[in-house]
Amino acid sequence: MPRQRSRAAAPSGRRLSPEHVALGRAIRDLREGIGISQETLADRSGLHRTYVGGIERGERNLSYGNLLKVASALKVSPSQLLSHAEYGRGTGRRPPTR
Repeated sequence: MPRQRSRAAAPSGRRLSPEHVALGRAIRDLREGIGISQETLADRSGLHRTYVGGIERGERNLSYGNLLKVASALKVSPSQLLSHAEYGRGTGRRPPTR
């Protein structure tokens, strides 16, 4: 029988998917790498600061449009952002260099 992946629970009691958590970590790592706060990222992307926090914690399902906004605010392409998230999930791929 295949082993099931453990999922952390969000404060609301919902389970967090590893994919959303990996994307949130990638966004946080890139944000911290350029030295900006969640609030600054929210301002640059036109999103609410609590929504950005939820994305980084893996609690939010980021739409394509908002993914584009976040990537632009981080000054990376959407594909670079997703590549960082895949790397964070242990795919063995190296994240792209800027």
